[in-house]
Amino acid sequence: MNRANYDELIQRIRALPAYPASLYEGLRRFAVLPAPSGCEKARCAWAGEALAAEGVGAVRIDRAGNLIIPFGSGDGPVSVFMAHSDVVFPDTDCLPWREDETYIYCPGIGDNDVHAAAIAAAAVFLTRQGIRPEKGTLLLVINSGEEGLGNLKGAREIARAYRGRIREMVTFDSVIPTVINRAVGSRRWRIEVSTVGGHSYTAFGNPNAIEKLAALIEKLYRQALPSEGVTTYNVGLIEGGTSVNTIAQNASMLYECRSDNGASLDRMTAQLEALIREEERAGDAVWQLSLIGERPCMGDVDAEAMADLTARAASAVRQWYGEEPSYTAGSTDANVFLAAGIPSVCVGCCRGEGTHTREEKVRKDSLLPGLQLALAMILDSVRRLDEV
Repeated sequence: MNRANYDELIQRIRALPAYPASLYEGLRRFAVLPAPSGCEKARCAWAGEALAAEGVGAVRIDRAGNLIIPFGSGDGPVSVFMAHSDVVFPDTDCLPWREDETYIYCPGIGDNDVHAAAIAAAAVFLTRQGIRPEKGTLLLVINSGEEGLGNLKGAREIARAYRGRIREMVTFDSVIPTVINRAVGSRRWRIEVSTVGGHSYTAFGNPNAIEKLAALIEKLYRQALPSEGVTTYNVGLIEGGTSVNTIAQNASMLYECRSDNGASLDRMTAQLEALIREEERAGDAVWQLSLIGERPCMGDVDAEAMADLTARAASAVRQWYGEEPSYTAGSTDANVFLAAGIPSVCVGCCRGEGTHTREEKVRKDSLLPGLQLALAMILDSVRRLDEV
C-alpha cells in the first residue's frame, strides 16, 4: 500500500458518520456472552461465524483458543494487533447489558468487549477494501487468557507460533488517553496450610489453619518493599474451615506480587519463601506454596523502535480523541512481547469507568473515535510492512 492509497483510506475512515449500527449490534451480542478466562470458546466461535458471514476469509481458532485473522503473504515480518476476549467475571449465564443516552453498562464492556469489536471491524474493513500487505503478514487476533489466572495464554501462543518474525505488537485494551509502554510483571501463588484441627471445645488449643494463615498474612503486610521500581502485593482470596464449631484443618489463599522491576519481583519471591520456611519451623502445620501464574517484566527492547511505536500510538490518541496521552506501566498481553524484546504498546479505544466492577460502563460517544483510531493504526502498520 503506497502513501496515496493510505491517505485516501484515512479520509474514508475520517468521513465515517457514526459507529456502524451492525457493529453496535455485534458488540451487544458479543458482550453478553459469558467468558471467564478459560471459557472464551463461545465468544470466539460466535465472532468467527460472524466474520465468515461478512466474507472475511482464513479465520481460524488456534490451540490456545485465539481467533486469528491473517492478512498478507503468510511469510516475512509480522505485525500483530490483539484484543482479549475474556473478562474477569465468573458468570456462566449471559452478562447483563443496559444502556441510556450516554453510556453502555455491561461487565467487561470496556475490558475488553469494545476492543475485540474493533479488531473484528478492522478485519471486515480490510476485506471489503481489498487491503493486505504485499510484504509480510498482518495478524489480527481476538485472544484468550489475558485476565486473572489465564496467565496470558493466548499471547504466549502467538509469540511462540511466530517467534523470530514479529516486528511489533499492539494490544487494544484500557481506556483513553492511556498508552501503556512498560510492562508490570507479576507472580501469583496459592498458599495452603493444613493442621490437625478438631472440635472447637474438646480439642481447644489445637493449631487452627485459619489462624496460621492469618498470622502469615499479617507478616506479609508488614514486609519491606524493594526500592527499585514500583512494587505491590495483595491477598485476593481466602478459603478454609468447616464450621463455626470446628478448629479449621485447612485454609488457603491466593497471593500476588507485582513490579515493573524483575529484580524486585525476585526479592519479593525470596521474602515469601523465607516466611513460609519460618512458619514450617514451628512444626505444627504443613505448608504448600504453589506458583499458579507469572507475567514477565520488560525485556531488552530496542529503544528507538520502542520510542517510534509509542509515538505512533500517542499520535493516534491525539488525532482521534484530541487529548494528550498519558504514559504508564501496566500488566497486559504486551508483557509477553516486551519480555521477548519486541516493541509493544497497549492503547485504549474508548472512554469508560468501573473497570473490573459489575458497574463497568463506556461512553457511547467514544466508540466512533476509538474505532477510527484502531483502523488508522492498523492501516499504518500495513503501509509500514510494505515499506520493509
